[in-house]
Amino acid sequence: MTTRIQKRNRKLILDAALEVFSAQGFRGATLDQIAVEAGLSKPNLLYYFDSKEAIHKALLGELLTTWLDPLKAIDPSGDPRAEIMAYMRRKLQMSREYPRESRLFANEILQGAPRMSAFIATELKALVDGFAALIRRWSAEGRLAPVDPHHLIFSIWALTQHYADFDAQIRLIRDGADPLEGAEAHLEMLFARLLAPAQVTPPVG
Repeated sequence: MTTRIQKRNRKLILDAALEVFSAQGFRGATLDQIAVEAGLSKPNLLYYFDSKEAIHKALLGELLTTWLDPLKAIDPSGDPRAEIMAYMRRKLQMSREYPRESRLFANEILQGAPRMSAFIATELKALVDGFAALIRRWSAEGRLAPVDPHHLIFSIWALTQHYADFDAQIRLIRDGADPLEGAEAHLEMLFARLLAPAQVTPPVG
């Protein structure tokens, strides 16, 4: 049975590891750095996790559930533009609430996704393909402008996760202002224009 102290220490280690991995990447992170960040001795850390790989795997396992939730929340019976806008807002909110997780994910992808390739090729791909098929259907029904569905999804990812992954750059350019200030309104305007179906002009006479 896991004790309260064991649960607390495990949480301390994972939170510290998230800080270190998101800043240093998997290759640059060390167990010593994680132990210092957690305020624990290295032997104490190794009582809970026997390697850097084990800690990283545990973090990714928690992250994957969080990463899939916005896609799972899409309602196929909903209004197309409203559903896509809601998905965009959920992804933007994740950049505000989970910036370290976003950078952990980005670091993993930049390394070629060695520890996430199976997840991306199966669970994530299945959800993305399902969403793409839905977008394609909505476009065929005239409820959305014709768009490449996969590139639309990639654009949403790029334009929302940028605020987490490039937070430091945005703050420097904006003199320390909140990076997400005004972002939602701007993206809503951008996607509203992109997705609006063409207005059919009725025949004259």
